[in-house]
Amino acid sequence: MKPDLSKLADVLTRHVRLGSFPVAVRMVKTGEPLPDRVKHPLKDLKIKVATCQAIAMARRYGWVLAVGDEDISCPLTAVVFGFRHASEFYLKGRACAGMYTETEEAGTLSEEQVEKFSFGEYEYILVAPLHRTTFEPEVIVIYANPAQVLRLLTGALWKSGGRLASSFGGRIDCAEEIIVPLRSGKCEVILPCYGDRIFAQTQDHEMAFSIPMDRAEEVIEGLEGTHKGGVRYPIPSFLRYTGEFPEHYRKVEE
Repeated sequence: MKPDLSKLADVLTRHVRLGSFPVAVRMVKTGEPLPDRVKHPLKDLKIKVATCQAIAMARRYGWVLAVGDEDISCPLTAVVFGFRHASEFYLKGRACAGMYTETEEAGTLSEEQVEKFSFGEYEYILVAPLHRTTFEPEVIVIYANPAQVLRLLTGALWKSGGRLASSFGGRIDCAEEIIVPLRSGKCEVILPCYGDRIFAQTQDHEMAFSIPMDRAEEVIEGLEGTHKGGVRYPIPSFLRYTGEFPEHYRKVEE
């Protein structure tokens, strides 16, 4: 059963109260039609963007964007999303070494463990705010504070129980937001990377959470179910107690 996008948007609004729009993402193959009124960064905005920037435009401006090879400013994104071939420089860890790793060998390991699409597998990364989505998304990417991510996590585990396992690399978080959940079919907690915080201006308090569309109905049911069970956001403070005051305050009553 396909999830109801308007219902998902409504449930997220009521139970998570996000500060920016949830973002629907679809990877578009060559020849697949694009929605009407979609923006191409280079053609329409006269700029090239990182994937995190495009997601930020969707979640903050409410824009629908299609990002292809000609639109990508980030060389790492271009390789990871299969728009360009990986160079020897990249494969040998040299883009990582000296900044994120001590050696090229360690850098090579870091690059190897980033999930990637094969070259030419897709033509565009299509992003839209959930409430304006006219295409069939594959992943929903949500930026939130840690307490809101906790709320999403409890919703995701309502049906299955157990724990949600995510891994963090500190780089190229767009792969963790899109490629990882597409392949695993599981929800993912993401720690936004350095580039996301620079180019997309993601704030210190923000994390991200991705929901594959095959899990969206479970998350809807989970947010409703945990709400009925008493799990809420904003998280309520316990206020029913008698406070203690300094001794010199108590002397007022003498």
